[in-house]
Amino acid sequence: MNYKKEVIMDALKSGADALFLLLGAILVLAMHSGFAFLELGTVRSKNQVNALVKILTDFAVSTLAYFFVGYGIAYGVHFFSGAEVLAQRNGYELVKFFFLLTFAAAVPAIVSGGIAERARFWPQVAATFFIVALVYPFFEGIAWNQQYGVQAWLKAATGEEFHDFAGSIVVHAVGGWIGLAAVLMLGARTGRYGKDGKVLVAHPPSSIPFLALGAWVLSVGWFGFNVMSAQSLEKISGLVALNSLMAMVGGTLAALVAGRNDPGFVHNGPLAGLVAVCAGSDIMHPLGALVTGSIAGVIFVYMFTLVQNRWRIDDVLGVWPLHGLCGAWGGIAAGIFGSKALGGLGGISIVAQLFGTLLGVLVGLIGGLLIYRALKSVVGLRLDPEEEFNGADLSIHKISATPDS
Repeated sequence: MNYKKEVIMDALKSGADALFLLLGAILVLAMHSGFAFLELGTVRSKNQVNALVKILTDFAVSTLAYFFVGYGIAYGVHFFSGAEVLAQRNGYELVKFFFLLTFAAAVPAIVSGGIAERARFWPQVAATFFIVALVYPFFEGIAWNQQYGVQAWLKAATGEEFHDFAGSIVVHAVGGWIGLAAVLMLGARTGRYGKDGKVLVAHPPSSIPFLALGAWVLSVGWFGFNVMSAQSLEKISGLVALNSLMAMVGGTLAALVAGRNDPGFVHNGPLAGLVAVCAGSDIMHPLGALVTGSIAGVIFVYMFTLVQNRWRIDDVLGVWPLHGLCGAWGGIAAGIFGSKALGGLGGISIVAQLFGTLLGVLVGLIGGLLIYRALKSVVGLRLDPEEEFNGADLSIHKISATPDS
């Protein structure tokens, strides 16, 4: 009788965990529509169809890259077994793949916003495959699966492993620094800057309502991104949910003030806060999360302006400031506000956080430069000037977002 009860309880637990993670995967999958609408609302109207098609295609290609190559590199797991084996424990391992896939696919979705309006379609599809098959899982395996002995070495050297609960570094910093490499390889949009380096044309968002919709969808889905990174019901923590909320609020208000009521900054503010809190959302005090998110909001506003106007890096959606820099800040912030001295749960080392953050930045930047340099040399990355002038919608997809106008 006791044996039967144990079997039933194990079945219920595995079923509940599979359902829990499935709901998380669905929430993060929904975030990809947020990426699409954030880009759609930011780019000019002649590039809106391209924004939508890119995000959906990138997700499909990411799925194949991660299924056949990337997941095996990160976790040493493959799915070349019979369905009877795969369905064990209510198919929990399959749902885990689905959940982690939605994280992996976020990386090319991040890159997409930086290279908008002048990138060729099929070279970017190829870049997506290589990013999700090789670059992203390489660092994912280091941070989340003890690959290559890096975490063990950090534990021995600093007393703690590198901590990134939900991907400030693994997903966002890596994606943001890959995005920077892609933007540098592409160059600025035609006519964006003059020969003297001054901004000639400012391209305001084409649709604030769509931009806002994208930001809201991303913000809501982020609670699946963070909270369900526990990956089982027994490990779920309300602390993660509240910390995510506080960082979101802090980023919003900081961007509102620093950005002087600009709606583009206001709606990217919560995303900056959420990017930054991912790493330490499970160990920070809510006040620490509020400060982390607030600083991230300021980082985004200041660095987006500096990058565009002073450094002449034409990062259309500001993916490097938002994901690359705020993600890196999040990795460091976990080491600061996760400490017991500042109200956190402890078990964190600022030295390990600095090392892990730097390693993630280097993997993203070097991996991005290698992929985009190779593609630029072999097939080219940019639309030709006439195609760019006409817009990616007509040049690539042969239809505009509003064909009747």
